[in-house]
Amino acid sequence: MKKSVPTIRDVAAAAGVSTATVSKFVNGAQRFSPPVEDTIKRVIAELGYRSNPLAQSMITGRTKTVGLSVLDITNPHFTSIVKGANRVAQAHGYTVLLIDTEESPERERPMLEALSRRVDGMLVFSRLAESDLRWLADMDRPLVCFGRLSELAVPAVTSDDHRGAYMLTRHLLTQGHRRIAYLGFSRSRRDEERRAGVKECLAAHGMELTVFDSTAPSSAEGERMCSSIMLSGEHPDALICYNDLMALGFMKAAQTLGFRLPAEISVAGFDNIQFGSYSSPALTSVDLQSERMGVAAMEKLLAIIDGKAADHCTAIEPQLILRASTMNRN
Repeated sequence: MKKSVPTIRDVAAAAGVSTATVSKFVNGAQRFSPPVEDTIKRVIAELGYRSNPLAQSMITGRTKTVGLSVLDITNPHFTSIVKGANRVAQAHGYTVLLIDTEESPERERPMLEALSRRVDGMLVFSRLAESDLRWLADMDRPLVCFGRLSELAVPAVTSDDHRGAYMLTRHLLTQGHRRIAYLGFSRSRRDEERRAGVKECLAAHGMELTVFDSTAPSSAEGERMCSSIMLSGEHPDALICYNDLMALGFMKAAQTLGFRLPAEISVAGFDNIQFGSYSSPALTSVDLQSERMGVAAMEKLLAIIDGKAADHCTAIEPQLILRASTMNRN
């Protein structure tokens, strides 16, 4: 005969308390005296009682689930963010529901609207312009965005992309590079900050920036763009890429074309993904501390869900990671 599953009524009867008392204890809605709590804990363990998440959500109004939307889960930058956010969520008893919009702005709105109906709050990466994100800010859900927002009053966590780009460019200049180019991805708001940081540093030294634009922030796109950058007239002596994936793709193609790296061109990127330290040559990169961004964003979101005060914008300081893909030309 199949053994019946213990219910909250069974726990209450065995502990000599009301079902309301057991419910409040299990859901953390109220504290009781140590003897009462110890008795409830003992009975729950003896009976093997497991609370029903759906029932809990009906009582508390919370699902204990948060949503996290990323642009491309195959990009290690986003994987690290998920890792950091998930660690914080688990420590607070939350489950993360992940969606991958696959770099498709057209998919974002329907996917985020569907996600919002299933979670207590959301962490969101978006490729959409701020002017196209007002509907997101108007949703009745606690929300934290990744990336700096200048128009929307939405809490955010961001890296200081401008500072990171300036630091990297200054380093290349001190190494003696004079023909510095930028391979960007203009569909990203963060691209504008990175490009501006490079331009500002070069302008301070009386130099202009050559800009190449790509259609995707991927290694395949970096590989595809290589020939047009390296074979059309005098090529740059240093190339800053929008991210590490593009830099790694570019380096592979440049070496296939017969160029020596970094002897003929130095290459650097952003994100400091793990693969960059294993490439040949190992990749110089701006570490935006992706995992730390995930931690900070989840901590901010959970504070908002709990009705606590949270800073409007948290900026993570970048770090410059120097490796063999850039060389001194002095």
